[in-house]
Amino acid sequence: MTDLHADLSHWLDRARKGDEVIVTERGVPVARIVGVDSASTIEALTESGVLSRPVSQDRPQASGYTRPQPRRPVSEIITEHRH
Repeated sequence: MTDLHADLSHWLDRARKGDEVIVTERGVPVARIVGVDSASTIEALTESGVLSRPVSQDRPQASGYTRPQPRRPVSEIITEHRH
């Protein structure tokens, strides 16, 4: 687990290349990381009706709400709570 956490990108690259990565915790296997061919997975899920293609390419926009405005900088609040 420690090695996985420290260098996750390395282990994911190995899985992408076809290696099977076994994750152990104190010597006991707890997970297996294998690469996924995402294009074929998405196509299969679409064909089976689990996923559907977007109706339009436009991304949704949040509307109707204004963003909250802080009364003072967050960094000040954090510093205050640390003391």
